[in-house]
Amino acid sequence: MTTGGRNRFLKLFAVIVILLLSTVLSPAAQIGELHDTDVMEQVSRFLSFEDASVRHAVIGALLMGLCCGLLGSFIVVRKLSLVGDTLSHAVLPGVALGFLWSATKDPLAIFIGATIAGLLGTVVVNLIKDTTTVKEDSALGLVLSGFYAVGVVLTTMIQQMETGSKSGINQFFFGQAAAISLEDLYLIGVVTVISLLLLIIFYKEFLVTSFDSAYASALSIPAQFFHYLLMLMLAFAVVVSLQATGVVLVTALLVTPAAAAYLLTDRMHWMLILSALFGMLSAVVGAFLSFLGNNLPTGPFIVVGATLVFAAAYFLGPRHGLIPRKFRERSRNARIRAENTLKAAFHVLEQKDFSGRSVAFAELAGQRGETGQEAREQAGQLATQGLAKVEKESLTLTYEGWRRACEIVRNHRLWELYLTHAADYETDHVHDDAEQVEHMLGPDTVARLEERLHNPRRDPHGKLIPSIEDMRALGVLNGNST
Repeated sequence: MTTGGRNRFLKLFAVIVILLLSTVLSPAAQIGELHDTDVMEQVSRFLSFEDASVRHAVIGALLMGLCCGLLGSFIVVRKLSLVGDTLSHAVLPGVALGFLWSATKDPLAIFIGATIAGLLGTVVVNLIKDTTTVKEDSALGLVLSGFYAVGVVLTTMIQQMETGSKSGINQFFFGQAAAISLEDLYLIGVVTVISLLLLIIFYKEFLVTSFDSAYASALSIPAQFFHYLLMLMLAFAVVVSLQATGVVLVTALLVTPAAAAYLLTDRMHWMLILSALFGMLSAVVGAFLSFLGNNLPTGPFIVVGATLVFAAAYFLGPRHGLIPRKFRERSRNARIRAENTLKAAFHVLEQKDFSGRSVAFAELAGQRGETGQEAREQAGQLATQGLAKVEKESLTLTYEGWRRACEIVRNHRLWELYLTHAADYETDHVHDDAEQVEHMLGPDTVARLEERLHNPRRDPHGKLIPSIEDMRALGVLNGNST
């Protein structure tokens, strides 16, 4: 992973940790809070979909997971994760104004008010960034805190109204999936279908503008238009997700599944698919776990499910996962140590004009700058890999050991020769570079080097660039055995 990619990953990881902490501390509502039954009965009731609240919560969560997973992929690759957080907090004043406008918790009125507030927050961020010297992250922080503060003031005022305590407006802070109504489901479904259709129709445009806006402009693609279209879709997704997860946790549905998918693939279409699947899986897991007992919050459990998916990708992902990466590093280091030992054995025998076939541990230790015990351990590792035969105080390379030794020495000396010819390196300055590159050259690269250098026989220092055939010609090998 590159330095830039690692920095982006660390930022995503920090955001997810903050979201997880807020999840643990959030007092959100849960689906099964009215049922005092044992776990197995709750499992049976959940799987049977007998309760309308369960059906609404699960279907709504699935739709939100799909919509947020797809859109989250684009904000993650665009490095706009904080934009989602800003939008989720900026919509709160719109939620309050929508409630005041309709005097009820009408989904459409709240949707319109929240969408307008979210888009206004985006405009204010761009206005601050374009007209001042304030950086984008600072502008996002200003809008997030400012809009959220206004929203808290308005919701507090609503709570103090005569019917405020019964309004349910406080549910938008941490979400209440159990309160998702049929009207909410229709709204969530419409937003999800529209987002899906727009992403399918304009997939190439969104893809190009996400990775290279300058190239998009060169292709006459209106990058700014698609940026604001994405922000509009993002605002819609945030608003319809508030009922289940709330303004505090909705960002997790956008960022966490997409971040997990980002660790598992470098193809955008696969990232979209995985992110959508992870979002829906997290939603189902959150709804299911919430239903198992009393006082278990639904929205935060959805976020916990998403975080567990991210943790699995972080630790077990085949490419960027921490555990597989550690195994690959150990394997690579072991291979390099074995190749360096083989090279040292070759050098010892070369210094004796290949007059013998065995290398004493003392000679190997002197060549490697190690202790005798370390040389014995390295010889033992070569023996376990079938590269050498170990005697009491020496080792003898097998045919495979000779082949690998010739390969690594050949790589080293070819690269030295290439540097002196192509890059005008001095012959006494090429060794250190060749020490690094010799372990990374593949057969195709070696073949190209040989062709470019006209199949050389000697390196810049006049030493043989060896092959197995050379070893046979020197009498070191007899047939295919030592």
